[in-house]
Amino acid sequence: MRKFFVYTFALVALTSLQSHRPLLAGTETITEVRSGVPRFTLNQAILTALQRNPDIQRARQEIERTKGLFLELRAEALPRVDGTSNFAQTDPHLENFTGDGGSGGGLDSGFVTTIRDYNFRIQATQVIFAGGRVVSQIRSAQFQRDASYFAFRNTIDLVIATVRTQFYQVLLNRGLIGVQEQSVSLLQSQLQDQQNRFEAGTVPRFNVLQAQVALSNQQPDLILARNDYRISQLQLARTIGLDFDPNRGDGPPLEAIGELRYEPRRIPLPMAIAVAKERRPFLKEQKANVLSSGAQVGVARSGFFPQINATGGSDFRSSPISESLNDVRSGYIFGANGSWAIWDSGQTYGRLKQAKAVLEQSKITYDDAVRQIELEVQQAYSNLIQSTELIRSQREAVGQAQEALRLARARLGAGAGTQLEVLNSRVEVTRAESVNLRALFAYNNAAAEFDRVTASEITYANQLDEPRTRDKAKTDAAPTPPPKPTPLPLNRAGIREPVTGR
Repeated sequence: MRKFFVYTFALVALTSLQSHRPLLAGTETITEVRSGVPRFTLNQAILTALQRNPDIQRARQEIERTKGLFLELRAEALPRVDGTSNFAQTDPHLENFTGDGGSGGGLDSGFVTTIRDYNFRIQATQVIFAGGRVVSQIRSAQFQRDASYFAFRNTIDLVIATVRTQFYQVLLNRGLIGVQEQSVSLLQSQLQDQQNRFEAGTVPRFNVLQAQVALSNQQPDLILARNDYRISQLQLARTIGLDFDPNRGDGPPLEAIGELRYEPRRIPLPMAIAVAKERRPFLKEQKANVLSSGAQVGVARSGFFPQINATGGSDFRSSPISESLNDVRSGYIFGANGSWAIWDSGQTYGRLKQAKAVLEQSKITYDDAVRQIELEVQQAYSNLIQSTELIRSQREAVGQAQEALRLARARLGAGAGTQLEVLNSRVEVTRAESVNLRALFAYNNAAAEFDRVTASEITYANQLDEPRTRDKAKTDAAPTPPPKPTPLPLNRAGIREPVTGR
């Protein structure tokens, strides 16, 4: 899996740029408006998040950590060469002084020792037999490294889905501001019309007050929509990793380019579940955890076997009778050492029992993850159906509400209607347009979640997919991407029907 992160990250960027389901229009480079506010399309926001999102950066460092763990444990199977040395210098008065039981003493000129002692040793150590402990540790580290890689891919999917949802939320709130501003503008014109009619003596003062109250009641909705829009911009900026710029003051951190659209897709539910089971990195991560736990069982079982190491090297020692550097003795050292816990009062058995329990827990977690994926796909599929039906029901409602408002205003102008009818019609138009925008947001949000749970947002077209975790790892290839969504057939009303799979 050497250099797989760089390859995968580049592939993610290219795939995001060439998405097969573009939902938003816009340029492909980050631009800035005159006020200095950065502008993002959906693809640009996703690419920025891939580079700057902290969750992705943490997942990347976890890959590096597990890679270091693998290198550490693999080193135990390879020879180890150590060099040791020591040097000591002793005061000659301590070396050459001899005592006579307290009656005095002196220097013995016939006995000479060195005051300097040094040696240097080079030694190689190799594990000969460890009961499978080293091999099992290496295999466990490999699976942990694979699990971190799949966790990284899962984090990418989560971040992309979050960016899409927050981006759609910004577009929704911006659209709601437009609806509220249009409603306020119409109420202002209605108030002005009633004031003119009152001054002309054709309507009572009550009509003017009624128009003023309606306008005042509409203002809080506009204020709330603007605040929601600002908050959604801040949340998106945080997700994609934009820092606060003091120069912008209380201005927006970014501007989203695009609009909410409805582009139906068609994929049967059984196929969606099969694709999710095949491609979800979360499930592959759980599988790698199972295999890592299985390798830990081998590590625990190795405690029943002896541990044998072989050593060999050279030793260089100073002469005990000369201080000359040339008088150095050298020679080889060869040996072996071993240990065997013949009786440890059940300690090794306890470790083995713990490892087996952890393995069974990981298997249970994997089975539950499969059911969780099935549930998530079915929920996302159901939400797609619900939002599709909601869009279908609201398309005609907006036009009908607008036509009712036009007729109410015409009736009021002709003296056949009342102002209350106009105000009620205006409320219905606002409600219908708001519900239609929310339906579009719900559908796009459901589509983003559906892409996440089926792992169809990004295609990892490489041979690093699930290494050493399949039964046939040597013939493993990249998973087949799911079929591209195709437009649904039109019904009699000219609306595309979703496939429910029933």
